[in-house]
Amino acid sequence: MAFLVVIIVLALIFDYINGFHDAANSIATIVSTKVLTPFQAVLWAALFNFAAFFVSKYIIGEFKIGNTISKSVNEHFITLPVIFSGLIAAIAWNLLTWWFGIPSSSSHTLIGGFIGAALAHAGGFSDAGVHVINYQKVIPTFLFIFAAPLIGMIIAFFVTIVIVNLCKRANPYKADSWFRRLQLVSSAAFSLGHGGNDAQKVMGIITAALIASGSISTFNQMPVWVPLSCYVAIGAGTMSGGWKIIKTMGTRITKVTPFEGVAAETAGAITLFVTEALKIPVSTTHTITGAIIGVGATKRLSAVRWGVTINLLWAWILTIPVSGLLAAGVYYLANLFL
Repeated sequence: MAFLVVIIVLALIFDYINGFHDAANSIATIVSTKVLTPFQAVLWAALFNFAAFFVSKYIIGEFKIGNTISKSVNEHFITLPVIFSGLIAAIAWNLLTWWFGIPSSSSHTLIGGFIGAALAHAGGFSDAGVHVINYQKVIPTFLFIFAAPLIGMIIAFFVTIVIVNLCKRANPYKADSWFRRLQLVSSAAFSLGHGGNDAQKVMGIITAALIASGSISTFNQMPVWVPLSCYVAIGAGTMSGGWKIIKTMGTRITKVTPFEGVAAETAGAITLFVTEALKIPVSTTHTITGAIIGVGATKRLSAVRWGVTINLLWAWILTIPVSGLLAAGVYYLANLFL
């Protein structure tokens, strides 16, 4: 029981870190356009991160992403040491990328850590190890490492073009004023998507731990305190900010104006809502980065700082394997003491 409590606390710590690591996703554009101050922006994002709990529970009626995450590893290989090792690796990678201001995916580091520890438990890619991964759940997630930013980029590109054509005769001052107001709506929508997507991933991990410990037998028996605590943790983390990553997202990829911020956040929100409906856990980081690139590309391709973007891409590709290797190492070390 004590070990289960430690795992739940670690999961909520990861959720908190996810909040400030991914705060940039929700507020980078609204801060860079000076629509809100950084403090106002994190409060705004945290509010809608938490509001996503009520949307998922009472409007959608289920936590689809959490269910997918809890089943990314076949249940026969899910043990408390596996979950513990995956969480330690995920926390380490998140803190490392945060320190260097790299907007990597908290979602993928969690999945990578979970799978890496489970493979170590099964003895690697042995006959048993091949059956560790639930490929039906993991393959769509892996494909969306590339699909999510591409979808966000395409939607943002077309949304920006539509907005430009609709507003080409508008008074520039009045248009800018309206887009500053609209950016509050679009950032709120993206924060709802972020909360609905990212908090559920930790929810899935905690539920998997409860099942592994024998406390419950199925995902549908998840106690109400699990989603509630996850949404509180990610909201609190968002309020703590993540200023290094905000600088990368809001200024280093491309310069963003209020109307472009509306386009990027709207595109990101649409992508997150669609993928949640499909039960596919995607990276909110990848999604909004792709949307910001799509907005920049409507001006001219040179408006996007492709050197920064390529560095981000490498971080995205490496997240799952590096997290998996870290988790495997932690699992072997943990076995010496557990």
